[in-house]
Amino acid sequence: MKSGIDLAAMDTTVRPQDDLFGYVNGTWAAQTEIPGDRGRYGTFDVLREAAESDLRDLIEEAAAAEDAQAGTAKRKVGDLFASFMDEGRVERLGIDPVREDLDAVAAVQDKRELLGLLGRLQRHGVDGFVQVFVSTDDRASDRYVVYLEQDGLGLPDESYYREEQYADTRAAYLRHVAAVLGLAGVEHAEGTAGRIMALETRLAGFHWDTVTTRDAVKSYSKLTRAELADLSPGVDWAAWLEGLGAPEGSFDEVIGRQPTFLTGFSEVLDEESLEDWKDWLAWQVLHSYAPYLSADVVDEHFAFYGKTLSGTPQLRERWKRGVALVEQAIGEAAGQLYVERHFPPEAKARMQELVANLVEAYRRDFQSLPWMGQGTRERALEKLETFRPKIGYPDAWRDYSALTIEPDDLLGNVRRASAFETHRHLSKIGRPVDRDEWFMTPQTVNAYYNPGMNEIVFPAAILQPPFFDVEADDAVNYGGIGGVIGHE
Repeated sequence: MKSGIDLAAMDTTVRPQDDLFGYVNGTWAAQTEIPGDRGRYGTFDVLREAAESDLRDLIEEAAAAEDAQAGTAKRKVGDLFASFMDEGRVERLGIDPVREDLDAVAAVQDKRELLGLLGRLQRHGVDGFVQVFVSTDDRASDRYVVYLEQDGLGLPDESYYREEQYADTRAAYLRHVAAVLGLAGVEHAEGTAGRIMALETRLAGFHWDTVTTRDAVKSYSKLTRAELADLSPGVDWAAWLEGLGAPEGSFDEVIGRQPTFLTGFSEVLDEESLEDWKDWLAWQVLHSYAPYLSADVVDEHFAFYGKTLSGTPQLRERWKRGVALVEQAIGEAAGQLYVERHFPPEAKARMQELVANLVEAYRRDFQSLPWMGQGTRERALEKLETFRPKIGYPDAWRDYSALTIEPDDLLGNVRRASAFETHRHLSKIGRPVDRDEWFMTPQTVNAYYNPGMNEIVFPAAILQPPFFDVEADDAVNYGGIGGVIGHE
């Protein structure tokens, strides 16, 4: 059995008692450059690039496969990637793929229509005034509930709209909005951008800051439909829900993560002019779909969100962005291909053994820790007994049969994939909790702990060196993936 330790990464000229990190990683750090299309780089990123490259090979094979029948997951993976990689078609179309949406915004006659269109566009992937997601109820994990999260801003959070340290970023954002509007043929783009910025600034005034939003108690307000209406009297929720295509009863009870924002949005919606809101919604369309339009729009989008905000020098190669779209839209279909080629059964078996040993170590600790009271000890052991590890990939793959993917309709694919996911999530309401669902794809180099289901999840792609090596000494695996397990 090999050691599993990468001696080439070490710098043995450094004394470990002086600088342990430098001793273990010094040569790697000195010889490794951050790629131009990344703002950071480490072991996770190295593995992510490897998984991305492996996935590219699989996707390109799927795109070229003559035996992949129409409607199959393999065909959809290949066709979605092909639609993104058809750069010539994307350039010929220019801004045309969003023209129908922009015309719909321009035709809105009143704020009820505006909210209905907001819902419809949000169903198809356009950012709205709230983010909608479905998860287990934080206070009743045996049921699903809809969560409403504050949204509507183009900058990362509310502090960017008020703090002096972000003055230059605000100016750059204003220029960016005007530039994209100009590319879309909007007249008086600079003045329109100014009104959009003013509206967003008002919305930002009602946003909770990041610290308060992290407060699990403050950010949990259970609201009936009637209470939601009372909290935000200016919002025609029925019109918005109809546009969103929400199943009957799915919003009978929601969790408002920032309830005062809902009141604030209602106030701003009532007080600001319909024309200003239409300008804002047109911007949401362009901003949300920018990565799938022609190069002039993509480059402008990246210049602000990549270079200015993230400090990333270079736009990622087109194939990498195409792989990312496949992962985002039909990730488990691609994951099925990845697992078949890159995750042997023996790796899953070894990982299950390792997790079982760590769980047993926790059990022994709980039984003997002197500072743990008897009641706490019993609850800890009870929770440990219901703890569930998930290794590698789901037992049942997600069904994408209802999703239509066309090889020559990039933005249509993006819209339909978003609508598919919106429907899939909202349809959970009222159903038993699916404890077999995964929230990461098998090709993801990461892991997570889900407290609502008391589960720890390790996708296949993280189960490789240096985190995990089926052929390496146990000590190395306990130090690598064992550390990740402990972290989660």
